[in-house]
Amino acid sequence: MSRVGKKPINVPAGVTVTINDTMLEVKGPKGTLTTPVPAGVSFKLEEGTLTAERASDDQAAFHGLARALANNAIVGVTDGFTREMDIVGVGYKADVQGSKINFSLGYSHPIEYVLPAGIDAKAERVNTKTSINQYQTTITLSGIDKQLLGQVAAELNRLRKPDAYKGKGVRYADRHYKLKPGKTGK
Repeated sequence: MSRVGKKPINVPAGVTVTINDTMLEVKGPKGTLTTPVPAGVSFKLEEGTLTAERASDDQAAFHGLARALANNAIVGVTDGFTREMDIVGVGYKADVQGSKINFSLGYSHPIEYVLPAGIDAKAERVNTKTSINQYQTTITLSGIDKQLLGQVAAELNRLRKPDAYKGKGVRYADRHYKLKPGKTGK
């Protein structure tokens, strides 16, 4: 039994949902998204409420998945999604120039990351009060496609994974990183 699949989705005003057998197309103020509909799952739109129904109990996992994908599409075209990344480390920085992000992450060369269409980035430097003149760069990623946004954030994280001892690298801002004590056993 899928508890997620049973929940109805409220469709706000200004959002149109087109239901096909294999695809669900959602148009809203921020753009258009399509999401797949698995076999055995169908959607019904009645009076501003979208509900997912399954043909049999064998489709319970796909029932919840289809409903979650449809909900993410509706939230994406109305509000959008954001993800924050922190760049921690002495000399580590990033600059956004149009659809490119230029990183300086302690390698012998700068890294240029090209953002895919539909993802916007904004970088700002924040003074961390741990020492004099130490700045931390925060990158705010935004877009309407939750999956693509998460993929871009994961690729940025892989450019320089956070160090286990000092925490230096490209980190997710909403995660807590537990650091290892090192040889001295701090």
